[in-house]
Amino acid sequence: MVPNGRSVLKVAGACPTHLTDNMLHSSRLEACALAMILAALPLTLLASDRASPAPPPITASPQAPPPSWGKPLPYPVVIADRRNNRLIEVTPDKRIVWQFDSPDLKTYHDNDDVFFSPDGRLLAISEEDNQDIHLVDYERRELVWSYGIADIPGDGPGYLNYPDDTHLLTDGTILVSDIRNCRVLFLDRATSKVKTQWGGLGGRKANWRNDPNCRHDPPKQLGLPNGAVELEGGDILVTEIVGAWVSRLSRDGRVVWAMPAFGLRYPSDAMPTHDGQVIVADYSKPGRVIVFDPKQRRVTWNYFAKDGEAMLNHPSLAMELPNGDVILNDDYRHRVIVIDRQSKKIIWQYGLTDQPGSGAGHLNNPDGIDIDLFRDWRGLAR
Repeated sequence: MVPNGRSVLKVAGACPTHLTDNMLHSSRLEACALAMILAALPLTLLASDRASPAPPPITASPQAPPPSWGKPLPYPVVIADRRNNRLIEVTPDKRIVWQFDSPDLKTYHDNDDVFFSPDGRLLAISEEDNQDIHLVDYERRELVWSYGIADIPGDGPGYLNYPDDTHLLTDGTILVSDIRNCRVLFLDRATSKVKTQWGGLGGRKANWRNDPNCRHDPPKQLGLPNGAVELEGGDILVTEIVGAWVSRLSRDGRVVWAMPAFGLRYPSDAMPTHDGQVIVADYSKPGRVIVFDPKQRRVTWNYFAKDGEAMLNHPSLAMELPNGDVILNDDYRHRVIVIDRQSKKIIWQYGLTDQPGSGAGHLNNPDGIDIDLFRDWRGLAR
């Protein structure tokens, strides 16, 4: 809150306080000026369309979820509909019950991944193409925190370069995989300062394409990390593109285990399963999803189809549902699907296969999902 009691959008970054002649036309100055203007606006001016119904109160948690809808999808899913610049929550009967549209396409566009905060009140959003990350207040449908300078990549204070997978951790720290800076950042939400950094480029003008520091040697070096997520107990699961590594690290940076992703070409956003295994998508065509046991170092489940309706095209995130089935966003086929764990058949789908769009039942490059285990939508949705 500011002194007059009005909520404002907090935009982090290192903006100059004094102008010089050579700064007048700099893109960085323009971005910083925009950020300062936005920071002075009430959040109500930046809020999304509120046409969808008010959400039900939080009555549950991942540890004690609400009543299940049953098969094929037990709970509503929040989808980051990337090219439509929106977040939508879809119920198992395929109704949109909650929506957040971009309040400003300069500040917010191409939302990538989306994850609930531990208490279900906030959504953590990453925007690779926009070089920033956000927190959205779910109930108010408002941006409440941002980090990064819109559309300007960088590696200095307040800057990101192709950020992916943002999470709000149980202790309030914000975790982000900063892919092209070859680092994972732990950010203090209150100050927007870096608390801890794993990896990083070799110098301020280094380029990720040929930087020798962009390689697998955690926590000192990371090879284009595109995923970092908190595990039960506080350890961090990290996914790296270079070398196709998946690793588990303690919060103090100790490597618990690390292993290549069993032949995946482009592992994307590895996630934990309920029994201590790891599920990870192969961001390729045709795509693949595997579950592996890090203790036994072997694949325990594999989904792969070479062609047809079952084939995946650049899936970027797969998650295990509470009933054991698998939900994933199949980015380039413009759909979110549920796969039965036993039969390996697609049993639920939102989005029309290979038909991008913004109308009813359509998606356009869905790039992130999370399950709403905090609210019981059954009464309001039906």
